[in-house]
Amino acid sequence: MRRADRLFQIVQRLRARRLTTARQLAQALGVSERTVYRDVRDLSISGVPIQGEAGVGYSLHPSFDLAALMFTSDEVEAIVVGLRMASAFAGPKLRAATSTALDKVVLALPKARRAEVERPQIYVPPVYRSLDTVFEALRSAIDDHAVLSLDYTDERSSATRRSIRPLALHFWGSVWTLAAWCELRTGFRSFRLDRIQECSRTGVVFADEPGKTLADFLRSVGSEARRGLGPE
Repeated sequence: MRRADRLFQIVQRLRARRLTTARQLAQALGVSERTVYRDVRDLSISGVPIQGEAGVGYSLHPSFDLAALMFTSDEVEAIVVGLRMASAFAGPKLRAATSTALDKVVLALPKARRAEVERPQIYVPPVYRSLDTVFEALRSAIDDHAVLSLDYTDERSSATRRSIRPLALHFWGSVWTLAAWCELRTGFRSFRLDRIQECSRTGVVFADEPGKTLADFLRSVGSEARRGLGPE
């Protein structure tokens, strides 16, 4: 967890309870009590009115509240609809995160406007649950720069095994695709997730190389589209 996120969580937890000990905060955040003491001290120096002391517990002065985010009504609707789409189409980890993300949006809004999150009447039915396992495996591999071994069946039912560098996931409204550098074809390829039979890590971690990065892939998309190339 980034320090900025941890400081935010400390403030949120102090807002939610009358008195919170350093031990409770340390256990909840997965850090040492010494780290909590340092964070509380820094928050106090920055102007957050934290009351209490080490060994007793901490609380926030009743007058304190986080500044409300100045979202317009259309921006609130865009966030809510976007979170609903993530909940419907993304993998299980992102799906779980949508609930807590929406809670934070509600808390950030002025109390008089919090009902706006219920206003959008645009809903997205959940689908693609069968892709949960491969989606999470690919998302994790992208974050870790992990080379993957991929068993893939193309649109002509031809099966191949590829060694690929996963770069990004794209959703096209009906299918998910994986953008990758394919070692077999020595070029960029897009793979439909529903045609991936098996994927596993090779144990190799790749570094970005000129000509093989996501930025390079995105630059190539326009020319590939003009030539009529799509997912294999």
